Amino acid sequence: MPLSAACPRCPAPVAPLPAEQGPGLWSCPEHGAAAPLWRPSEVGYADFTDHLEMAGDLPSLLPWPLGPDWSVTGFGVVAARPGAARAVLTACTGTTEADGPVDVVVVTEEAGTGLGARVAGTPHTDPGYEIGGAAPVVRLRVEGQQVPLWAVSTSAADGEWDRSVLAGEAHGRWLWVVVRPAPAVLLLHGEWHLRDVSALGPGLVELPFGGPAPAW
Repeated sequence: MPLSAACPRCPAPVAPLPAEQGPGLWSCPEHGAAAPLWRPSEVGYADFTDHLEMAGDLPSLLPWPLGPDWSVTGFGVVAARPGAARAVLTACTGTTEADGPVDVVVVTEEAGTGLGARVAGTPHTDPGYEIGGAAPVVRLRVEGQQVPLWAVSTSAADGEWDRSVLAGEAHGRWLWVVVRPAPAVLLLHGEWHLRDVSALGPGLVELPFGGPAPAW
């Protein structure tokens, strides 16, 4: 199924703008003109290849290695046109002995995009003052680079205790990691790292897809 357009910052419906107002831009009644968020209605290999074409050089990061009972349950890209991405989202779901069902959502984005904040349920477009103000919670390996991540407060949001939100900067872009339930954030202290799965090539066929998408 083709990818469908939405606002990257809220669930409001969007409409395409005339080209003279901005090629590839769509209009949200709440946030105005912006590059749209492209998401599939169902998650599968064919739609994921469309997603990667839209994402271009922006990485599609997943925790790696995925366990045998884990699968890719969501993805999206904010872009005005293929290859001009401002943000990429990936989501996966699995189970652990300690926490039961676990959702992990990863967003890498240019500053000011707002997709990470929407997924995290935080009030500001970017992570804000909490980044770099103290020792990081964890250092996560992202494509061979050790990236410090700090906890981002969700105290002003609904369901503040249902998730852990970490954020930092990787390769000049914001990196958000949202984990539900909150205690499952301890997974990030283990052997996981984040891998750009667009580089898997033919191995993409072996990625497991399916299951309910995380709510955000």
